[in-house]
Amino acid sequence: MKKIKEFFRYDNIGLLFILPAFIYMAVFVGYPILSNIGLSFQDVSVRNLANGDKHIIGLANYVEIFSDEVFRKSLLNTLIFTVACLVFQFLIGFFLALFFNKRFKIAKPVRGLLMIPWMMPMTVTALMFKFMFSTDVGIINYILKSIGAINENIEWLTTPGTAMAAVVIANIWIGIPFNTILLSTGLTTIPQELYESASVDGANKFQKLINITLPLLRPTIESILVLGFIYTFKVYDLVYVMTEGGPVNSTHLLSTYSYKLSFDMFQYSKGSAVANVLFVILLLVGMVYIKITMKGEEE
Repeated sequence: MKKIKEFFRYDNIGLLFILPAFIYMAVFVGYPILSNIGLSFQDVSVRNLANGDKHIIGLANYVEIFSDEVFRKSLLNTLIFTVACLVFQFLIGFFLALFFNKRFKIAKPVRGLLMIPWMMPMTVTALMFKFMFSTDVGIINYILKSIGAINENIEWLTTPGTAMAAVVIANIWIGIPFNTILLSTGLTTIPQELYESASVDGANKFQKLINITLPLLRPTIESILVLGFIYTFKVYDLVYVMTEGGPVNSTHLLSTYSYKLSFDMFQYSKGSAVANVLFVILLLVGMVYIKITMKGEEE
């Protein structure tokens, strides 16, 4: 007891302040992850869950899911969904950041309003876009018909090709504010003297963008792309509310397919294996982000 008191008496007293957070993370984050990893190496389904007859089957679940056509399609869908969202979120956010970096009266209030899509609950946003893309009463079809772009209503959420486009558009709308705010913050750190010197040397706007803005924004851009990948790759609720992975598995992501295996088909071990694949991918991307952050601090 005396040694414990001496340990927390001086420099180590700070450990007491992080102890509650450590316990919380260990119980509510660490234990579920470890439990899920263990579950993926067992044969657990609705048939043997109650009696506790769980057999260790090694990598059999992983072999089976990688030979599963729906899993491979879900993995491809997740990559397509993530890349499409990242590209458009970044491009639109970047141009909006350049626009709001200019000095005009309502720049700051409007930039604040742009955060509303990011702050809204994902389920609310998903329901809103689900109604907007509705075949008969959706405003998207109404606008397209009004301007003469289409003659018949498009079945956005019940056609494989358009369903993926609809969920991508919805997620782009959510992620634009995140990109805009971070890029706007990055733009404020660039000294204006550099632009003034470039103007004196005869540089045009495009040359300033390529030679000054983009190089100095590189750390911010790297962080946005990595964080955006992590946020987008694990999206679940938006897709589940809008399409539930349909039609014909065309919008299934790794997250939604893991849920379907676990709670619709009651194949808990296979669902855990899919979730672990998602976890490993995000873990690798997270390590890249840490490396980029540490590299930026060293520079």
